[in-house]
Amino acid sequence: MFQTDERRLDRWESRAEWPLTGLAVLFVVVYAWQVLDGHSTPGVHAVLEVALWLIWLVFAVDYGVRLKLAVDKRRFVVTHLFDLLAVLLPMVRQLRVLRLISVLKVLNKRFAGKFRQRVGVYAAGVTFLVGLCASLAVLDAERDHPDASITTFGDAAWWTLTTISTVGYGDRYPVTWEGRLVAALLMIGGIALLGVITGTIASWLVERLSGVEGSVAEAEQATAAELRLVRAELAELREELRAARSESGR
Repeated sequence: MFQTDERRLDRWESRAEWPLTGLAVLFVVVYAWQVLDGHSTPGVHAVLEVALWLIWLVFAVDYGVRLKLAVDKRRFVVTHLFDLLAVLLPMVRQLRVLRLISVLKVLNKRFAGKFRQRVGVYAAGVTFLVGLCASLAVLDAERDHPDASITTFGDAAWWTLTTISTVGYGDRYPVTWEGRLVAALLMIGGIALLGVITGTIASWLVERLSGVEGSVAEAEQATAAELRLVRAELAELREELRAARSESGR
């Protein structure tokens, strides 16, 4: 019974994986349009807002279905906390970008078996998506505040770059609580992303160096074997010379 139920959950997730990823990408496009197009009419703004809420509804339904299919519901909730946050935080407009997690999950599954071989592509993709969404979110939160230092997308992108890389120049910083919440999540995500990349590169280097050391050791062993063979041949030649001299002396 356990295996049957889990297979049902796996089948659902497998079927819903790409449609939800497409919706997540569509959400990013609609959200970017809404944030960057400051001259849109109220009608266009309303259509975009309805589209965002419909996408949220689909994600909420998907989470509910998966929770119902899960046998160990507590374990499901614990292992899908980010999915739960993406469903429970629609009222915080700037955190709607958490739905991008669906894209990251698909990338992780696709690269799981060959992560170290494609770490550059994976890291670049994740960094770009996270940076884009963080820039949109902090711009959406900050630009209308009278004391804001982040008022354009360029400011937001520069702030995101300095924050995710943990440099933090301080020339741009959020002043609203929504912007600071985005900053906190970006800091945590930046540290985690850099840690994963650093660890993966270190592991790859150790593996490569181990291979080089192994090759050197094999070469040394082969050289030692050849030297032993040459010494043996020289010893045989000496013996033959001594024997020839002995015969000549007679």
